[in-house]
Amino acid sequence: MATLAALRSLGSHRLPQLAARVAAVRHGARRWNSGVTRDPMTGELTSVPNVEPSQVKISQSSTPKPPPDASSLVFGHTFTDHMLTIPWSSGSGWGAPEIKPYSPIVLDPSATVFHYAQGLFEGLKAYRDANGRITLFRPDMNMKRMNNSAARLALPTFNGDAVIELIKQLIRMDKHWIPDKEGYSLYIRPTMIGTQAALGIAPPSQALLFVICSPVGPYYPQGFKPVALYGTTEYSRAAPGGIGAYKLGANYAPGVLIQKEAAKKGYVQNLWLHGPEHYVTEVGTMNAFVVFKHPNGVTELVTPPLDGMILPGITRDSVLSLARDHASGKSPLAGMPEGKFEVNERPVTMKEVKKAAEEGNLVEFFGTGTAAVISPVDRIGYLGTDVHIPTGPDGMGPVSRAVWKQLVGIQTGKIDHPWSVVVA
Repeated sequence: MATLAALRSLGSHRLPQLAARVAAVRHGARRWNSGVTRDPMTGELTSVPNVEPSQVKISQSSTPKPPPDASSLVFGHTFTDHMLTIPWSSGSGWGAPEIKPYSPIVLDPSATVFHYAQGLFEGLKAYRDANGRITLFRPDMNMKRMNNSAARLALPTFNGDAVIELIKQLIRMDKHWIPDKEGYSLYIRPTMIGTQAALGIAPPSQALLFVICSPVGPYYPQGFKPVALYGTTEYSRAAPGGIGAYKLGANYAPGVLIQKEAAKKGYVQNLWLHGPEHYVTEVGTMNAFVVFKHPNGVTELVTPPLDGMILPGITRDSVLSLARDHASGKSPLAGMPEGKFEVNERPVTMKEVKKAAEEGNLVEFFGTGTAAVISPVDRIGYLGTDVHIPTGPDGMGPVSRAVWKQLVGIQTGKIDHPWSVVVA
């Protein structure tokens, strides 16, 4: 680190600016690596460094690609010119971040991610508003969940604010990949894997955090289309005390076969039902919501509680927050059902859903997630019969439609809100 004496030799007229820069760098180091300590006698590290944005190395691609026509995009098949990588080792902590051209990652065949599924990921989006401003939607929530997932796999945790800062730098480099069209965005995939080249079930001594970006179009380009679900009772997605509440690759691969079986039966996706009571848990890879109209006139929005089996979705949390603000009168949502409105996180069984449908008290059923935001459901195959669910002319129900309009308005910058974080 340069000293003020050394800076004086560069010219007194530049001293104030350079001194300020040194102070800023020092402040940044304290901000990101406040947990690093040294032995007062030897100077050796007694805790390893955290992620440090000021150390980032940036390499521009020498062969940048032109972004494809937005109408040709298929979700998750096209990637931008650059990626972010941050190595970690148990001895030296987080190494220097690097933003470099998108390229293959070289791993040893014995890397622990291949053998013991030591891998996790996140998903969030960057949006371009009508004024050209680029924003992220609640990235702090993604970093919090990613750290929780890492801790569950005995992978290293990190300073979430520091990684958000690096993701912002990556987006700024590739922001021209965000299509300037309604409903389009840049999907961002932070990932962490164990990379130690050794067999044996133990916390890895080496890991890699990397981020790639993919331009994506609207999930429903032709408008909302309700989906049909198959109520899966033959398999379980998660169990109490397991890994269902974490965004791990190990949670997703086993569901592909189940989705294929649902498709063979004529359904788009499966609905995970748990235990002999057939508790509703998740809609494929999305959180589940049900809306009931009770005889006393109360409209109730219900989602299963975070009991260790349910993934704490960011869209789920956003829907609950907006709905609760409406119920309390803090921020009423246009188009919501009239009368008293309640929001509850409670267990709900498929038998309760079926009974409400038979009695005319089922208002709607939908899933929530980053990719689709809200996915309405019009029927559920359950124990040999179909439970039919009301939907409006546009495919949505009254609650999901009102919440979706508010949520998408925030994401796209049409509605000012603290959840929208400015990138550029």
